[in-house]
Amino acid sequence: MSSSRYPPPLASHDDVVKDPTLFWDTLRNFHTALGTKYMVPVIGGKDLNLHVLYVEVTQRGGFDKVVSEKKWREISSVFSFSPTTTSASYALRKHYFSLLHQYEQLYFFKRQGPWMASTASGTIDGKFDCGYLVSVKVGSEILKGVLYYPNQPDPSISTNQACTAIVPYNPMPYHSNKRNRRRRRKRRGGDPSRPKPNRSGYNFFFAEKHSMLKSLYPEREREFTKMIGESWSSLSQEERMVYQSYGLKDKERYQKEMKEYKEKANLK
Repeated sequence: MSSSRYPPPLASHDDVVKDPTLFWDTLRNFHTALGTKYMVPVIGGKDLNLHVLYVEVTQRGGFDKVVSEKKWREISSVFSFSPTTTSASYALRKHYFSLLHQYEQLYFFKRQGPWMASTASGTIDGKFDCGYLVSVKVGSEILKGVLYYPNQPDPSISTNQACTAIVPYNPMPYHSNKRNRRRRRKRRGGDPSRPKPNRSGYNFFFAEKHSMLKSLYPEREREFTKMIGESWSSLSQEERMVYQSYGLKDKERYQKEMKEYKEKANLK
């Protein structure tokens, strides 16, 4: 329905905060009364707990205040999403707006009278191994982000395994990649059992970003190294630590495998 009236609330805000069952009952009733679609979203392979999301947002003053004070990342940390769910803040904001914003107006702000449906439309800008690059228009604002498939791999699997992309071990400017490939070909005659060198956190970031860019801008591949470098520089320390942790784990893997490799070589 594009125009209607808010139904009378079936409980108080405090009651639905305290009682998850009451919250779900009133939310379903609310969407049924307004004739709007209702479903439980999936993020990182798990059903999103809308009750927790509603409580966290209203504790911070409601949707509009959370947006203006840029607290979506703070809220996403409550859910303990896997490191591969890099678009969690964007997804939480989108799902809250579509499923809980009008509910919030009734139960949190106690709004009555005519209700005008808020609309949100979106497009898929590109596709990569693990999901989609998307743009969503909310009112006059256009939001861009990444949506991952529900069946995401186990978080313990490194990003480059979850979202495959073929990149050089040490990212170099495009014009030098051919020379780098020739060097690698010359080395192939070595010991095939020698452990694969470890990769840095930047390498893992490069692999993920390269896959996304290749799907979105296949004709601009020569610019990818520069674009990815700029993206890396703009990451916050918290975001960068996710990839650096992958690098540390891979370094531990390499050191362990090299130790075993040398021990076997000494026994021969």
